[in-house]
Amino acid sequence: MMRKLLLLLFAFSIVGAFAQSCPSLISPFAGETNVPVDATISWQVSEGVPGYRIRLGTTPGGGEISETSVGSGTSFTPRFGLPENTTIYVTIILDFLFIGSNDIVCSSQSFTTEDVTTPPNCTTVNIPNDQSTDVSVFSNISWSYAPTATGYVIRLGTSPGGGEILNNIDVGNTLNFNPPDFPPNTALYLEIVPYNENGMPASCDEISFTTGQLAALPGCTSLLSPLNGDLNVPLTPLIEWTPVANATGYRLTIGTTPTNADILDNTVFTATSTFVIDFNPNLTFFITITPFNEAGDAIGCGQESFSTVLGCGPYLNLDTGEFETLNPELDFPDLVSFCRNEIPFTIEGPANLDGYRWFQVDPLGNERLISESRTVDLVENGDYLLEVFTLVSQFGNIIECPTSKNFAVVSSEIATIDGLDIRDTPFGLEITVNASGIGDYEYAIDNIDGPYQDSNVFSEVAPGTRTIYVRDRNGCGIAQETFEQDLTVEGFPKFFTPNGDNINDFWQFIQPIEGQTIVLVSIEIYDRYGKLLRQINQNSQGWDGTYDGRPLPAGGYWFRAVEEDGDVVQGNFTLKR
Repeated sequence: MMRKLLLLLFAFSIVGAFAQSCPSLISPFAGETNVPVDATISWQVSEGVPGYRIRLGTTPGGGEISETSVGSGTSFTPRFGLPENTTIYVTIILDFLFIGSNDIVCSSQSFTTEDVTTPPNCTTVNIPNDQSTDVSVFSNISWSYAPTATGYVIRLGTSPGGGEILNNIDVGNTLNFNPPDFPPNTALYLEIVPYNENGMPASCDEISFTTGQLAALPGCTSLLSPLNGDLNVPLTPLIEWTPVANATGYRLTIGTTPTNADILDNTVFTATSTFVIDFNPNLTFFITITPFNEAGDAIGCGQESFSTVLGCGPYLNLDTGEFETLNPELDFPDLVSFCRNEIPFTIEGPANLDGYRWFQVDPLGNERLISESRTVDLVENGDYLLEVFTLVSQFGNIIECPTSKNFAVVSSEIATIDGLDIRDTPFGLEITVNASGIGDYEYAIDNIDGPYQDSNVFSEVAPGTRTIYVRDRNGCGIAQETFEQDLTVEGFPKFFTPNGDNINDFWQFIQPIEGQTIVLVSIEIYDRYGKLLRQINQNSQGWDGTYDGRPLPAGGYWFRAVEEDGDVVQGNFTLKR
């Protein structure tokens, strides 16, 4: 199954820039001025693009300054800075890593650097380290870029401030220098001073180090497998390199950009090969191998690179011009529930996939595999993970393209209605449903099909025969309870029909036939919103169902009667038309 991610109108006969894919500069932004010469250049991510090359020049599309592969990185810091007071053209190249594919060369974007008016600050010496001992007599000297510097002067001597070996040698705009072999077993003193057209610092700190015995350093090695520049390398490759005479070990650094060490960071190996497990697909990896022995590390060993197989994507399909991914779609709920009486509960994954893995996840996030079939039987609540995958054949390798989804499992049951709290209000009955159980419940009145509500309280309910329904959201059943509630107080009619037929045309209190005579001080009549409509006394004809001479609609109304001893009687009745 392939899901289209991005449609490119791609003409393979033209190497051009496409607005859909080519990223814009983020920093500096296109057209920016007064940009520092030590700026880091960064750009947007282009979806589905496995790698980038960045070309810097002083003309549109030109590479007069540099052209560098940065792998999957989206930023680049020029090693020697940028020329001052210059319009810099940045050309980003989308590198698809495929044999026979045309990379996309984006349109150049430009910015202008600052005019440097002050000398640079001092630099930091990286090799040798200050106060280090047993430094190889064959060691090189290297240092960090000093922002705004256009060159460096080196002084090296056998006494503090001395220049017996190198006496203020201008080495130009570089960050390393191979001096004459150092004398063995000697304390040496080194100063590196940067400069530009505005001059140099008055002085910089001097470092010192002591050399070791005269001993030969090992030479550099090179990749045997994969070869430098190889494409479609398996995701778990055997990294192998040529052995070096008199080397006792090798330091490996592997990263996804030229400056990263996110795979291996100066890791020591004594053999000349190693497996690296599960490289990410469709990426370029940069590797530096440095042989070493008791005399020190090999000098000047370069960086090599290779690219992994296409993998699951997203990648550019050269036949369709579309970005595609081979990971299956996975439509699976966040929450799965089962009824308590249905244990074990069987869950089924989507059909027509190559593989399934079900994991139970503990509170610490640890995963335990519980099934590798399409279905899994569950007996307890908790957190789980489903991983599904398709198998893809690429360049003789079978790879899995997985998609995963975390989900929670809860158990449920039909509700138990423990009781109903019914309260009379001026606006109707207020019914509170008391239900218990481990389910997730919702509530309805009078209709088993709803509508259902989250609240267990019903307001403004007319009296009579009513049925309450409590439904488990997880499908474990509906509980119900029917009740009859007549709130009309004895002596007050339940309804009246003011239709002019001289039958029940007025609503009025009627003295009970038996018992003590009830004396009411007042009788007040309200609508369902609590608005006072009429006040009558018990000896009047009663209420005719009008307000300000206008007939009121049929429906429920409320009364409040006050007895002579102060007791209050209230209830509701119905006006019928």
